[in-house]
Amino acid sequence: MAKIKKTAPLDKKNGARAEENNPLKITKQHKIVFGSVLVLFSIALLFAFISFFIYGQQDQSAVRELTDRAEIVQNWLGKFGAFLADLLVYKGFGIAAFIFVRLFFLTGIYMILGISLVKLKSIWFWDLFVIIILSVLFGFFATSAPELGGTIGYELNLFLQDYIGKTGTLLILLFGLIIYIIFKIKLSPESIQSFFDTTKKEMKAVTITNPLNNGTSGYNLEEFAVVEENLDDIHLKTNGSQFEINKEALKPTISNSSDINRNPVVKPLAMEVTPVATPEVISNADDSFVIETAPEEDIIEENLASRLVADFGLFDPTLDLSNYKFPTIDLLKEYSTGGITINQEELEENKNRIVDTLRNYKIEIAQIKATVGPSVTLYEIVPEAGIRISKIKSLEDDIALSLSALGIRIIAPIPGKGTIGIEVPNKNPTMVSMKSVIGSAKFQEAEMELPIALGKTISNETFVVDLAKMPHLLMAGATGQGKSVGLNAVLTSLLYKKHPAEVKFVLVDPKKVELTLFNKIERHYLAKLPDMDDAIITDNAKVVNTLNSLCVEMDNRYSLLKDAMVRNIKEYNDKFKARKLNPENGHRFLPYIVLVVDEFADLIMTAGKEVEVPIARLAQLARAIGIHLIIATQRPSVNVITGLIKANFPARIAFRVTSKIDSRTILDTQGADQLIGRGDMLYTNGNDVVRVQCAFIDTPEVEKITDFIGSQKAYATAYLLPEFIGEESGINLDMDISDRDTLFREAAEIIVNAQQGSASLLQRKLKLGYNRAGRLIDQLEAAGIVGPFEGSKARSVNILDMSSLDQFFNNEQNN
Repeated sequence: MAKIKKTAPLDKKNGARAEENNPLKITKQHKIVFGSVLVLFSIALLFAFISFFIYGQQDQSAVRELTDRAEIVQNWLGKFGAFLADLLVYKGFGIAAFIFVRLFFLTGIYMILGISLVKLKSIWFWDLFVIIILSVLFGFFATSAPELGGTIGYELNLFLQDYIGKTGTLLILLFGLIIYIIFKIKLSPESIQSFFDTTKKEMKAVTITNPLNNGTSGYNLEEFAVVEENLDDIHLKTNGSQFEINKEALKPTISNSSDINRNPVVKPLAMEVTPVATPEVISNADDSFVIETAPEEDIIEENLASRLVADFGLFDPTLDLSNYKFPTIDLLKEYSTGGITINQEELEENKNRIVDTLRNYKIEIAQIKATVGPSVTLYEIVPEAGIRISKIKSLEDDIALSLSALGIRIIAPIPGKGTIGIEVPNKNPTMVSMKSVIGSAKFQEAEMELPIALGKTISNETFVVDLAKMPHLLMAGATGQGKSVGLNAVLTSLLYKKHPAEVKFVLVDPKKVELTLFNKIERHYLAKLPDMDDAIITDNAKVVNTLNSLCVEMDNRYSLLKDAMVRNIKEYNDKFKARKLNPENGHRFLPYIVLVVDEFADLIMTAGKEVEVPIARLAQLARAIGIHLIIATQRPSVNVITGLIKANFPARIAFRVTSKIDSRTILDTQGADQLIGRGDMLYTNGNDVVRVQCAFIDTPEVEKITDFIGSQKAYATAYLLPEFIGEESGINLDMDISDRDTLFREAAEIIVNAQQGSASLLQRKLKLGYNRAGRLIDQLEAAGIVGPFEGSKARSVNILDMSSLDQFFNNEQNN
């Protein structure tokens, strides 16, 4: 876990911060090698020290003749061990030198596990401190056994006694032990008192009353200390860590016993204890000002999707690409140094300016807390009683002026808290890399259908959402504020979690340059119309056909769900994987389809209603059958993001915009105009607005991922959408009877029986391709059996029953 560090001190000459430069590019492999060396060295030290206390006297003379190969030593590590033991134990710190074994071992383990070595600073300081104290202590008491205190301990003891005597030396040693106990062990008079106080037990027992026999069942939880006794919000502490308890797990389970009386018995509690990450509090001189930083999340180096093979029951849709390998996390670049940069001077200065500005308007603050995020710090203030919130809200511009900062945002009040939030941008923001969010446990272990890792919140937590539950996403913001990077983050998240058999992308890129890299994975992940050369649509004229084709796909899927008697795509696929649906009846595994439009305003300008109507129809109906829309635009005006579209896009992301009007157009509230840019965004899904720093992924990273996927075995073609034939296609309805399909009569009977003029119906019943089914529909229209094309709706059937159909064919034969 990365350690949050403070900024380097100011250079006195030029005021620039002295950044820590690391010219040696130490890789993970180097750390493992160095860590292994340190662990093995610590073990060697342990053997050398132990054998010294067994054979030390015999090796004393040999230590002086180490260059003589004929010299024999008894140390288990040979001459080298004898030399180390003599140097660190006899000439060094005596028996306290064993602490060096622990220090080298811990350092090696930290390097092997990739844990920041900054955490070892405190361990090294206090261990070296106690080494000196113990060495002098043994030198004071064990004068007859100098190897217990070592030469250093013995000489330091004599030095102190020469100046302050034995009593003074003993007091100094006791003072050193007290310092260690207070600051390292953190032993306080209160903890000692509570340990010996039998009336205020440190561990409280929890008992549950059996209502059936009015007795008590003494299920004792003495290994936990209950911090809050309210059952609605029980927290426990154990070993210095904070945990939350599932309240439902505290309810006893009632079951019938097998004894003669058949009395119900209460089974022991099954306690579910889940760890809660507690924020780190940075100490400062002002007790009323709390600085809080969330701990860095652990990064899982391996992509869990690569080893978590989904259990699809009897049928596995991934078998066609059974050897497919998910992208590895090392394809992504780590831009940050592993932690948030904390500038305590900046925090104190901002706090003082906020307090002074509010005080100028007779607003007193009871408490203020700062939570430091990657790019923004949240100052939570608790005003004195009687202060109106609206008064603080009206001072937004005054606070921004006093802080001389761009993007001040006031949240009054913070939802779910009795505080007022002031978001202030950091002078030195920390970049959030895509690697840090993809590698986080929150994303890797997410149990979602379509998980998307967007970035990190102000509390430095990875922000993961489920596209399947949004169910559609609208992204807007001014040019250059991060929309395209946000789209890449969305697509990358899905590529890291979903197999090519599970999700397909329909990419619309009017700019022609933003999504071109994804051409390399066309036969893995992309979907297109049968007559299209490129899967990524750059021609606005082809977008209309693609959208209408998706509407046809939507109608076809709803027909499949109707036949399967299920309500959504998940239930349908589960039923199909369990082999409860017959593929001979047209049933198939349905992948999720994600439509991504990079610049929606350009489509509206060129196609208008032809685009808006199918987009609105898909947004209204396509959720249940697994078609999800992601639309981005740099012009969030009302003629682009219309009321019809907004009503069906509850999930919205707003990057920085230029005016409050644009912010209200996207979010229905202001705030997006106060963002700082460079990926700073607001996310809402119809409830609270969350500020997130979008994860950054550069073009070379996307290229590496698409190259990795594109180099593997793929499907024969991209996923083909149903062919769309519009009214403008110029179909010749004056068809010769002799040119009719051999299945014409059978198709007519199916259409009349079902009273539904649909090509997808013929596909399923006659096991045809879409093109042949479409030609049959055209021939039925030419014959007058079905009505004309009506968009994505099924055609009307002009013949009502089979007897009328037979009469129709008899009349044709007679003519």
